[in-house]
Amino acid sequence: MDQTRPASPAPSGTGDGNGDGNGPPPARLRPVRINIRFPTLRTIAAMVIRDMSTASGRAPGGFLWAVAEPVAGILLLTIIVRGSFREPPLGTNFAIFYASGLLPFYLYTDLQAKVATAILTGRQLLSYPRVTLFDALAARAIVSIVTEFMISYIVLSTILLTFETRTTLDLPRILLAYSMAIATGLGFGTLNCYLWVAFPVWRSLWSMLSRPLLLVSGVMILPEAIPRPIRDWLWWNPLLHVTSEMHAAFYYGYSPEDISPAYVFGLALGAGTFGFLLLRRYYRDLLEL
Repeated sequence: MDQTRPASPAPSGTGDGNGDGNGPPPARLRPVRINIRFPTLRTIAAMVIRDMSTASGRAPGGFLWAVAEPVAGILLLTIIVRGSFREPPLGTNFAIFYASGLLPFYLYTDLQAKVATAILTGRQLLSYPRVTLFDALAARAIVSIVTEFMISYIVLSTILLTFETRTTLDLPRILLAYSMAIATGLGFGTLNCYLWVAFPVWRSLWSMLSRPLLLVSGVMILPEAIPRPIRDWLWWNPLLHVTSEMHAAFYYGYSPEDISPAYVFGLALGAGTFGFLLLRRYYRDLLEL
């Protein structure tokens, strides 16, 4: 007796997607939209609050100490130089001259240092999957920029309301000077974020190379007062462009021809792009060093 069972007929309306009616229809994949913007913004906001609370809680006074540093520097320069010279290199008021140079210089130094230490100070946070290196860099940059802008506003407003400075403020040039300082700090800070971890000795070398920057960046001495062969070399320093642009924003008629925002932004973009590519490729390995 034949034990072979007849095959059951295929149900109507089924097919393999080719129209021959054999086999079940293929499953259709539904597109999934992944939005990473809001989680990233929430992460950056949380890290900004953390960094601000940490910075303010290190010493009594918090934000007041951050304001006191540039104020002390301006007062010290004013007292020292005023004893030797009757008038500053520009204008008639020592305080506004040194403030207009020191404040963007401090913005660069603080921003560069905070961005460069994003991995060194955030290893534990970066180990979480939802926290990216971009979050850490953006958070530290925001804290530095906001803090330094508040300090600049307080210091400059106090000087302008207290003294007769005989200056004319050019807001577009002030914003350009601060933009160049921010770009330079972000660019070299991003590059140093990789170099300081990958090559620890570079951090000491960078600190040594940065010490004379205050003297060669136009904060105390205008570039026009320096002899031509040396002056031409000093213009390779992007911070000299920053401080010269800031001085030009306060003193009508002063506008050095050698100021080049294109050079500053181009150099910052090159350093920042190269540093970001290195971090994107190796930052997981850097966390294990």
